[in-house]
Amino acid sequence: MKVDVLNMDGQKVSQVELPAEIFEAPINVDLMHQAYVRQMANARLGTHDTKLRGEVAGGGKKPWKQKGTGRARQGSTRAAQWVGGGRIFTPHPRKYTQRMPLKMRRSALRSALSAKAAEAGIVVVDNLNLSEPKTKLMAQALNRLVGQATALVVIPEKTTSYDVVVRSTNNLRDAKVLMAGYLNIRDLLTFEKVVLPVQALDVLKSTLA
Repeated sequence: MKVDVLNMDGQKVSQVELPAEIFEAPINVDLMHQAYVRQMANARLGTHDTKLRGEVAGGGKKPWKQKGTGRARQGSTRAAQWVGGGRIFTPHPRKYTQRMPLKMRRSALRSALSAKAAEAGIVVVDNLNLSEPKTKLMAQALNRLVGQATALVVIPEKTTSYDVVVRSTNNLRDAKVLMAGYLNIRDLLTFEKVVLPVQALDVLKSTLA
């Protein structure tokens, strides 16, 4: 698949052949969904906790005698039916971690990239650089490259020149900068366009091909 290579002004300067094994792979929706659910689950801290009746304070004395009052029998004011009592069937600390083989995760990324390419969601630029770290400059550049669409900017590595791009994008609500080695299914499915410098294609080839 050939796509146009643009400069920072949004003008076509050349063409590049996208690796077919990455950008023309079979699109497996179920696999992408599994990878997305796994990533979201692994992001959960699982630190939620509630107290059982044995963990709340008070309740050491039987509120009234067992028989003869006409009221229901009660053994402690810390039981679940009392205000301030313990809780039942409520969450406690646990791990939500899900495992997924590396080959399946990479296959899911190839599926997502292929889906983006099929929808013309891959934007390749010849050189991604800015004269100074300024949000306005980055916003103008992205507007020329992707219009009003949300953008995931993938950089090959974090260098001095790319650090300017990162700092300039931090305050943009509809854009995010990510290193190619950290490409993940959640960001690919969240953003409408993927902006790739030509050098980032080599990183993707080495990890996903």
